Amino acid sequence: MTLPAVDDILEDLAFFDDWEERYKYIIDLGKALPVMCDALKTPERLVKGCQSNVWIEPRVEAGKLQFLADSDAVIVRGLVALVLAAYNDRAPAEILAFDIDGYFARLDLERHLSPTRGNGLRAMVARIKTLAAAAA
Repeated sequence: MTLPAVDDILEDLAFFDDWEERYKYIIDLGKALPVMCDALKTPERLVKGCQSNVWIEPRVEAGKLQFLADSDAVIVRGLVALVLAAYNDRAPAEILAFDIDGYFARLDLERHLSPTRGNGLRAMVARIKTLAAAAA
């Protein structure tokens, strides 16, 4: 998966003048995610607490966690991409140490999401941190 680095995403989003353009960018990030086959979209991989369906499949390679994730909603798929840009291909300790609240604050994201989308975003983060803690 080729997602931009966190700093590149922050820089790209700062370029846009309004949130409609930023949403389009976030949706485009989601389109860059690899497709998750239906066989992996199981209840065990489903993130609880998301308004839309979100599935996360972790894999460990060379001591780093890699995530395959998908959603059935285009904007949520974009939010998944924002989260994966921060966490994918990192050691469990790096994932647990990453300042996700600071990242979200710099994105100014949660202020522009509905409460249910914000809860879903937090549920994705919690799931990834749980997976990282288990892999540590």
